Amino acid sequence: MEDVLTTLEQKVNPEHAAVLVIDIQNDFCHEDGYLRKLGLDISATQSMVPRLVQFLDEARKANVKIIFVQGIYNNRYLSGPFVEKDRKHGLNNERCLEGSWGAEFYKVTPLATEPVIRKHRYSAFVRTELDQILQEAGIKTLILTGVTTNVCVESTARDGFMRDYYIVFLSDCTATFSQEVHETTLGNITRHFGTVATSSETLGVWHGYQGRYGQTGTGRL
Repeated sequence: MEDVLTTLEQKVNPEHAAVLVIDIQNDFCHEDGYLRKLGLDISATQSMVPRLVQFLDEARKANVKIIFVQGIYNNRYLSGPFVEKDRKHGLNNERCLEGSWGAEFYKVTPLATEPVIRKHRYSAFVRTELDQILQEAGIKTLILTGVTTNVCVESTARDGFMRDYYIVFLSDCTATFSQEVHETTLGNITRHFGTVATSSETLGVWHGYQGRYGQTGTGRL
């Protein structure tokens, strides 16, 4: 058995950590998007995104791999159970359609070197190339950010854990429509699937690496 990573410093080492940015898209985050039109409270998401933008800037300075995840939900990609779930709650499927404004990223922009994973289910691992990209890059730890805490981010975290990745779930760079649901999800992650940390705690580790090894350092740092 390989050495077990136990501390946050070990887990978020830039040599083997990757940030996943999940579903930061207009339909999920913008005040004119699909979820807001449903009457859902997106205030936590809108207040979180500027913090996430700053976090991504710092991750790039630390040379940490960043992968963007973009939900695309055209009908041709959806399964019967997925459609039935929406119909049960009186919802239509008109969100994050391919090539639409709603599917575009909200206040975050991937660099040309940063992969964009297109997904059609809650989890970013289902029928995508995400696992292959992570394996080829030698990634051990996934740093989870995005929306919504209890659906797509948690689904990806669970699947990542089942594929033997360490999970670091950022409490202040994830958001959903209810603080109670957000906190419940964080508790579930802590108990069963990984480590909950803040963006400042993670940045503190990276700044420590930069202080020891310099801005370029060894590996990807």
